[in-house]
Amino acid sequence: MTSGPVAPRPARRRRRVPDARSLLGLPVRPLLLVLAVESAAVAAVVAGALTGAAPTRTDALLCGLLMLVAAVHTELSVNAERLRRRIAETRYINMTSVWTFAAALLLPPVLATAVVAVIYVHLYLRVVRPSGTPPHRQVCSAATVLLAVHTVAGLLALVGGWGGAPATPQNAALVLGALVAYTTVNTLLVVSVLRLTAPGSRFLVILWGGDIGLELATLSIGGLVAVVLANTSPWFALLAVLPLLVVEQTTLVRQLEAQVDTDAKTGLLNPAAWRWRSRQMLERDTRTDRAGAVLILDLDHFKAVNDRHGHLAGDDVLQAVADVLTTEVRDEDLAGRFGGEEFVVTLGGMRADDTLDDRAREVAERIRRGVRALEVDTATAGRVTGLSVSVGVATTPDHGSDLDGLLAAADAALYEAKHAGRDRVAVRPPAPPVVPEGATPPFGLSFGT
Repeated sequence: MTSGPVAPRPARRRRRVPDARSLLGLPVRPLLLVLAVESAAVAAVVAGALTGAAPTRTDALLCGLLMLVAAVHTELSVNAERLRRRIAETRYINMTSVWTFAAALLLPPVLATAVVAVIYVHLYLRVVRPSGTPPHRQVCSAATVLLAVHTVAGLLALVGGWGGAPATPQNAALVLGALVAYTTVNTLLVVSVLRLTAPGSRFLVILWGGDIGLELATLSIGGLVAVVLANTSPWFALLAVLPLLVVEQTTLVRQLEAQVDTDAKTGLLNPAAWRWRSRQMLERDTRTDRAGAVLILDLDHFKAVNDRHGHLAGDDVLQAVADVLTTEVRDEDLAGRFGGEEFVVTLGGMRADDTLDDRAREVAERIRRGVRALEVDTATAGRVTGLSVSVGVATTPDHGSDLDGLLAAADAALYEAKHAGRDRVAVRPPAPPVVPEGATPPFGLSFGT
């Protein structure tokens, strides 16, 4: 029997994987929060348009001036803003809050909404899109700002409005209260979205990582701008642009310095930064009669982790170990990545009469137990367990007061921990005292007995 031509198989439809950078690629909880924030912003805009005061000609002129000055500010700072946005690690704060907060204080809700919309569209075209940030993030940021602006509008409506004059303590308190309300709404919403997007992250880490001080300073300038505009010529708003540019440049320099000092894979200090800061810490402790310690940690059999699970999973393991370090040491201590799978910690500012060996060993043991308990969920190899770390400890003054001497002693102790079976902490015995040649020991004893 002769068979006819075989019909081609229908092409299999490739399953589309959501892009993590798109709105629909977000996990369910942050997606629902983002949609709720944007829906609430739309509702606030509609309510403000229906219930807010009708704009006057003066309001319209002031609205146009704020848009103009904000556009000039963005154009003058566009390069710095693009760079700051690329290197921001947690939460990016721009300086446009100066103009949006001033608009919230001075304008009817419908015009304040127009100021926010124009600023964020211009910011998207000139800064956000060239930086590669997904559009939905800009929309969400604009929505949180709109909610903050309308919260201020609601507060002002509740107390009967604010005309900017006269300059009384009550008006000053009102501006301060508006600043707190604006900051609370905007900051809590943005940090909550970031917290849900990155499971395991800490709310306070994201909050302070976003530099809340910079946000408060920016809003304070916005409050001053509103007071100036309400009591003098509106063109004095241009005087705020130069200070803002200086603040932005200073912030950029600080962010670049932090990036230079940071290990890209773990977020800890890199070797050069750790050495420099540790030397400073030890020298300060010597001057103030304090003591310190150096810990060297080495992940056991890390090469086997890379060989079995791949280098991407190995990077996830390194990050998890770094998280243990930052959890178990104080904020004033210094944790760094020394290279490969080796980490270092400097403990400083301890009392000279403390039993330093015991305190340093206690910290090292906490780190060792933390690494032992790790179950690292990796993106490429599932869950990695069975990790361990060996730790060598050296303290001042038993092993000297300079960093190189402490490193040598801690490294020798690390070798002992490895040689003794790994997954343990070793403290180097104090160096024997140096005896001058020909010296006679007390009580007729012989040295070394």
